Amino acid sequence: MISRYTRPVMENLWSDQNRYNRWLDIERYVVEAWESLGVIEPGVAERLKQATVDPSRVNMYEKTFHHDVIAFINAAGETVSPEDAKYIHFGLTSTDVVDTALSSLIRDSLEIILNDLEALRLVVRDLAIRYKSVPVMGRTHGMHAEPTSFGLKPALWWLELGRDYDRVSRAKDTISVIKISGAVGNYANIPPDIEKIVADKLGMAPAPLSTQVLQRDRHAEVITALAILAGTLDKIATEIRHMQRTEVGEVAEPFAEGQRGSSAMPHKRNPVMAEQISGLSRVLRGYVTPALEDMVLWHERDISHSSVERVILPDATTLADYLLHSMTRIMQGLTVNTKKMRENIDLSGGLVFSQKILLALVEAGMTREEAYKRIQSHAMAQSNEPFSSFQERVLSDPQISQNLSKEKIQSLFAVEPYLKEVDTIYRRIGLVDERRENN
Repeated sequence: MISRYTRPVMENLWSDQNRYNRWLDIERYVVEAWESLGVIEPGVAERLKQATVDPSRVNMYEKTFHHDVIAFINAAGETVSPEDAKYIHFGLTSTDVVDTALSSLIRDSLEIILNDLEALRLVVRDLAIRYKSVPVMGRTHGMHAEPTSFGLKPALWWLELGRDYDRVSRAKDTISVIKISGAVGNYANIPPDIEKIVADKLGMAPAPLSTQVLQRDRHAEVITALAILAGTLDKIATEIRHMQRTEVGEVAEPFAEGQRGSSAMPHKRNPVMAEQISGLSRVLRGYVTPALEDMVLWHERDISHSSVERVILPDATTLADYLLHSMTRIMQGLTVNTKKMRENIDLSGGLVFSQKILLALVEAGMTREEAYKRIQSHAMAQSNEPFSSFQERVLSDPQISQNLSKEKIQSLFAVEPYLKEVDTIYRRIGLVDERRENN
């Protein structure tokens, strides 16, 4: 991933230097395991702690060998004595090291992402609690529907981010396996005990069965979980973008001091952070197809997946980390205009209360069809000729007045009833303000 969308923590994690260091750790753990079994004389693993890997030396050797693991073995071997170097890669095939290291790097990256997710959920949770009782215009098909609670929006995001957390956590468990089982996965040149010892040192588990490689459904699950997470972030970003539109003006993402919205128009305050999240989420979701395609390899292994994974695995985890931090910044600095929310509810002249009147008329004895037609005719007339409010039109209808008193009709245009079950919803989803609960 380009540096513009990369935080230092992920840049360091996926760097060539860190990858080669991880390979070297695994090689040394294998030697330690051989020593514990009495195959290699004691002391070699300790001396191999002095080994280093210079990525430039690996690159130099790879130009000749056209094989990165052999290049790595030579680059590492030249930093220790020949007697010790000969035990580097003893009994191993390339993917014993590469796949084991890759699993551990993905696991570490997902741990970072899970911490990011937890931080974002806390901020979103605070928004949900703070704005629980604030009415906002609910919209379906992009059109005014009925009033609702603004707090229910972040409450919904909080719940979905929780499911994202569970998915990523499960994917982390799925990928937290290693394979050190030889060229076709049958332990012909290395015993299973070696694999178990190395797995314990890495805090992982041996795969129950592998070929020359770990099976790529595990990696596909990681990418899919991150893609769904990207979908959630895009969904939130899109809602913010809609609500920041000039005609709506209910929320706005942070706008830093000195920030410029347009090279031509000084008045512009565009939702550029949310737009960036929407755009980059498309990139992350796009990695699902190649991840699924990588599941199909010839016999015990081919190399068609390798080049793909060098791109999509670092990029997907790096993007997920970047997007989560960007969304957290938006949520922490979100401007919420409650006054504009109320103005937008009143914008239609009361049309949004039509269902309340419909139900009241049905309860009073009018047929649903008759009530619907009568209310709809007033709604359409008010939309086309907004010189009088919808409430005034309803009050002046003699058929409605025969069934509902003036006081009853006026009470049906209140916002408060639309929020009466919000507390119930919050309790049902487990979203409560502990400070209030403890007072």
